[in-house]
Amino acid sequence: MSGSPFRFEVLNTAGAARRGRLHTAHGTVDTPAFMPVGTAATVKAMLPGSVRQTGAEIILGNTYHLMLRPGAERVARLGGLRRFMNWPGPILTDSGGYQVMSLAQLRVLKEEGVAFQSHLDGSRHLLTPERAIEIQHLLDATITMVLDECTPWPCDEVTAAKSAVLSARWAARSKAAFKERHGYGLFGIVQGSVYPALRSQSAAALKALEFDGYAIGGLAVGEGQHMMFATLEATVPHLPADRPRYLMGVGKPDDLVGAVLRGVDMFDCVLPTRSGRTGQAFTRRGSVNLRNARHADDPRPLDPSCTCPACRDYGRAYLHHLVKSGEILGAMLLTWHNLTYYQSLMSTLRAAIAEDRLADAAAAFAAEQAMGDLDPV
Repeated sequence: MSGSPFRFEVLNTAGAARRGRLHTAHGTVDTPAFMPVGTAATVKAMLPGSVRQTGAEIILGNTYHLMLRPGAERVARLGGLRRFMNWPGPILTDSGGYQVMSLAQLRVLKEEGVAFQSHLDGSRHLLTPERAIEIQHLLDATITMVLDECTPWPCDEVTAAKSAVLSARWAARSKAAFKERHGYGLFGIVQGSVYPALRSQSAAALKALEFDGYAIGGLAVGEGQHMMFATLEATVPHLPADRPRYLMGVGKPDDLVGAVLRGVDMFDCVLPTRSGRTGQAFTRRGSVNLRNARHADDPRPLDPSCTCPACRDYGRAYLHHLVKSGEILGAMLLTWHNLTYYQSLMSTLRAAIAEDRLADAAAAFAAEQAMGDLDPV
C-alpha cells in the first residue's frame, strides 16, 4: 500500500508539552499543529496552495456541512475530499455532532443517534455513529472522528455524566463501524464538561477501545480560559502518552500556548479565518482591528516581522481601506496573515520544545502580547 502507516512519535518533551510527528497515508504533520478550518471543502478566502504556503500541513472538514451539501456520496464519486478541493495533504473531519447541536433545527437525541432538520432546507436526517463514520469514509478523511454529544455551557454534573456515557457508547459503535486502512486513523472524543471525575471516566472508557488519537471535546463553549486550562490539567494525564491529543475548537493564540504547555498536540478553530473576514488581525503584539480610523494614514506594515503578502506588500492604510470598503481582497489578505501568524506560533512552540526553552518562549509571547499594538503615526 502507498503512504505511511498511521503512527505518532514524540520527538521532544518540555514539561507536559510535546513536540511530535504524526505519520499518515497522506503526509506527515509536525506537532503542536494548528489545523485551518475548511468546513465546506474550502478554507474561506484562501486557495489550497496559499493555505499550504502559510505552513499548514493538515486541514479540517466537517461531516455535517458536507453531508448536506454537496453530499458525501457525490464527493466520493468525484474522487474524495482531497481531490474535490485540491488539497493533497491530510484532512481531519469533525463528525458533525457539534454542528447538529448548534445549527440544526428540531433536534431529537436518542440512543440510536440524533434526528434533525437541515438548517439549509429543513430536510430530515438521522445521524448515527455508523452513518457518521460512513460519511467520513466516503469523504476519504485521513482522520475520522467518532460521533459524540457535545455538552453546552453551563452544564450540571448529572447532565454531563449522561452525555459522557452516551458518547462512550457511541464511540464503541463508531469504532466497530470504522474500516481500518493503511495510514488512516480514528480518534475518540473525551467528554465530561468541567468535571474532573467525569473526564477521567470518559478517558478510561475510550482508552479501553484503543483509538489512534484522543480528542478533548466540550471546551471553549463559554466556560472561560481558567476553567478550560484546569480541565485540561485534569484530563491530559489520563490520555495515552504515545497517541496525539487534539483540543477541539480552540482557539485564541494564548489559548493555544496554554494548551501546549499542558500537553495538547493538535488544534482547530475558525477564529483566524473568521476574524480575517471581519477586519481583525492577530500579531505578535496582540490583535489589531483594521476598521479603526487610526490606520487610515498609516503606511507601515501590519507586522514587519511577518512574511505574508498582507505584511510584505501592503501598508495598514491600504488594508484599512479594503476592510472599510468591503473589498474581497481585504478578507483574503487578512485571512492569509492570520493563518500565517498561527502557523508561525506553532513553529515557534515546536522549536522551543525541541531546544528545551519553552518556558522562556511562553513568557516572551505573553510579554509581547501585553505590549499592545504600535502607537499611531
